[in-house]
Amino acid sequence: QVQLAESGGGLVQAGGSLRLSCEASGRFLNSYRMGWFRQAPGKDREFVASINWSSGGSIIADSVKARFTISRDNAKNTMYLQMNSLIAEDTAVYYCAARPQVTSDYNYWGQGTQVTVSS
Repeated sequence: QVQLAESGGGLVQAGGSLRLSCEASGRFLNSYRMGWFRQAPGKDREFVASINWSSGGSIIADSVKARFTISRDNAKNTMYLQMNSLIAEDTAVYYCAARPQVTSDYNYWGQGTQVTVSS
C-alpha cells in the first residue's frame, strides 16, 4: 500500500515556474515507478512524466520535455515536478501516481493539486 500527497500547485502567470511535490509513504518504494499526470477541464487525463524510484531513470512527455523536469529525493520520500516557462495550456489538476515496476497500470493516486496559468 502506498499513500501519496501532492502539494505546490497554485496560480502563476504565463512564463513563470512552479515546483510540485509528491510525498510518498509505504513499504518497498524502491520497487515502484512514480508518475505525474494531469487533467485539464473537459479533457482526458494525460501522462506528464515518470521516474523509477530506485534508479532515477525518467521519462517525460514530448509536449513538456523542454520545460518540465522530474526528480526524486529518496531520503525525503518525495518526488518533484519542476515546471518552467508555463503556458495557459498547462492549466490542469496534476496528480501523482505509483505502480509496481513489474506492472503497467498505476494503481495508487494522490488527491491532485490545481495548477492555473494565467495568460
